Order: sequence, then structure tokens, then C-alpha cells
Amino acid sequence: MRVNVVSPGWIITEASEELLKRLQAANGGTIEDARQVVLDGLGGIPIGRPADPHEVADLIAYLASDHAAAIHGAEFVIDGGTVPTL
Repeated sequence: MRVNVVSPGWIITEASEELLKRLQAANGGTIEDARQVVLDGLGGIPIGRPADPHEVADLIAYLASDHAAAIHGAEFVIDGGTVPTL
């Protein structure tokens, strides 16, 4: 049995899209302005966007495949390079 961990950061889901709409309604501006508020709160994401669910699924599919048979006990952070903040 192999055991690995996938640690996603901000993923653009229906819930995160609803959050952006609520931020836009509360603060005014555009959805892009709301997205920037979240990005700033996270400390920034070098790729400039949240990950798509398929990107996380692709990583999980790879790790579950025979191609990753020798990978065990590892953590995979898939967060676009989010800069940690204090």
C-alpha cells in the first residue's frame, strides 16, 4: 500500500466563485477586484490564479497510477506557489 498526501491551496470551485460574488457585493468593484482581495489575503500566488479542480485531479490520478509506484510517504502541495503569510 502507498500513502501520499495531496495538499491543495485555493481551488476555483463553485463555492469559491460564490465567495468572490459575496466579496464583490460587500466591497463593490468587479469580480476581478474580489479575486485580488483573496490573492492578497493568501499572500499572493505566483501563477496569478487559483488552481482548477482538474489540475488537482490530474495529480491524484498520477499518484494512483503505476507510473508513481515508487512514490510513497510524500506530500504534494498544489497551490500555484502560494506565498505563506503570517
